[in-house]
Amino acid sequence: MELISNSEQDTLDIGKKIAPNLKKGSLIILSGDLGSGKTKLTEGILSYFGLQNEISSPTFTIVNEYNTSNLNLYHFDLYRLEDVDEFFAIGGDEYFEKGACIIEWGELLENILPQNYIKINFSRDMENENVRNIKIECIGNEKLDI
Repeated sequence: MELISNSEQDTLDIGKKIAPNLKKGSLIILSGDLGSGKTKLTEGILSYFGLQNEISSPTFTIVNEYNTSNLNLYHFDLYRLEDVDEFFAIGGDEYFEKGACIIEWGELLENILPQNYIKINFSRDMENENVRNIKIECIGNEKLDI
């Protein structure tokens, strides 16, 4: 599935549409250049769960944990990790079954991912700086209704 976001608000709205599909064990891998919309989409997901005022990019902490009444959410930012071994060293893979994981720069993990996940790639439109092309792939048995 390919979507076009014409603004930050569009990207937030796409995140809000993805959020109802999440359950314990859901995994979303976000890829794209700096500033392409990964954190904004995550903000949309979190706002669906009433956490819009709590989001911060976990660039320096690697993972932020958010607890809701029905689902634990884990937001990773792997930008500063050198390799997959660092992810294992922080116990990152242990989060996969604890709740729903949203992983920015997740392409680092492609060789160790579970069979089922959602991969979302962001790319900029070269003619309009506000436009993002968002390609969503459901890998394995993962399903997404938006």
